[in-house]
Amino acid sequence: NASLLGILQHPDGTVLKQLQPPPRGPREQEFYNKVYDSDCCDSILLELREYLPKYFGVWSPPTAPNDTYLKLEDVTCKFNKPCIMDVKIGQKSYDPYASAEKIQQQVSKYPLMEEIGFLVLGMRVYHVSSDSYETQNQHYGRSLTRETIKDGISKFFHNGYCLRKDAIAASIQKIEKILEWFEGQKQLNFYASSLLFVYEGSCQATTVRLSDVTLAEKRGVPKGLLSGGDILEYNNNIHVINSTENGKIEASVSKGLSKFYALHKKAYSKRHHSQLSLKVENLEQDNVWKSSTCITQEHLNGNVIPQLEKVFCHMPAEIKESANVEVRMIDFAHVFPSNTKDEGYIYGLKNLITVLQNILDN
Repeated sequence: NASLLGILQHPDGTVLKQLQPPPRGPREQEFYNKVYDSDCCDSILLELREYLPKYFGVWSPPTAPNDTYLKLEDVTCKFNKPCIMDVKIGQKSYDPYASAEKIQQQVSKYPLMEEIGFLVLGMRVYHVSSDSYETQNQHYGRSLTRETIKDGISKFFHNGYCLRKDAIAASIQKIEKILEWFEGQKQLNFYASSLLFVYEGSCQATTVRLSDVTLAEKRGVPKGLLSGGDILEYNNNIHVINSTENGKIEASVSKGLSKFYALHKKAYSKRHHSQLSLKVENLEQDNVWKSSTCITQEHLNGNVIPQLEKVFCHMPAEIKESANVEVRMIDFAHVFPSNTKDEGYIYGLKNLITVLQNILDN
């Protein structure tokens, strides 16, 4: 299934986003390079970093050095049950250089973009009662109208029991910070770019500290196993691995990535998918990781692999507890230099805040 490819999860806690064909791919790469340039001293760009996934340069598989992937922070990795929504922002989802055909195509996809200023591209919501995820694809977002947009968005914050007003309030605060940034800058305009929302869906987010013996005791791991070992969480089992073995696993993982990459290449379709739809399917199926033999059985027993992205993602508990909501800007294939405020994006942000505030107030 091609739609679960295109965003690959690397075991080191990053995601790999394949560069789109020119001019889009190079434009996105250039944007990240500019914002994350180590010599950057532009305060506007330095502040912008706070609202993006961290950027770790590009990666190419050894087997296909011409295929380029952006290596980006996996914003979801510190969550136990991440609820994810991808919302395209702005009044126009075509850029100033788009052909008449392209404009026509984009407008017909969602004629309300100009009026509403944003479009839900997909969501994945954890339902506490059934311990399962409900997902909506982009057809869901395009079916929303002026009348139904409020209920359409509130679905993302409803976990089957209650409306997560805490997550809505935190989301509004984060969008307001991004809005402030936009109000203060006249150098970049963003088209067809998205906000990625993530909040913690589980009732009590499990926090894992590597040296947290009490956690291991609760899970019934004998104390003796812990001496000098790291606790890693795989599914619901805790495995204790000492650093040398850990090194072996990391090596076998990176070796496996190129095998796994070949698999990905075979199935990858030309269509570009948003970060979310990929992520959604990626997490829902024990997909390619399982079918690739990238971690040999001698290192890990069979039931370990489904969510490799958690394996090397060690987050101190303090970080996890404060980070119950993330709002990050993603998808920069259509960012252009400008000398005016980005009014279309600002309009979209303000309207999104209004809708969220309405959900909160009622």
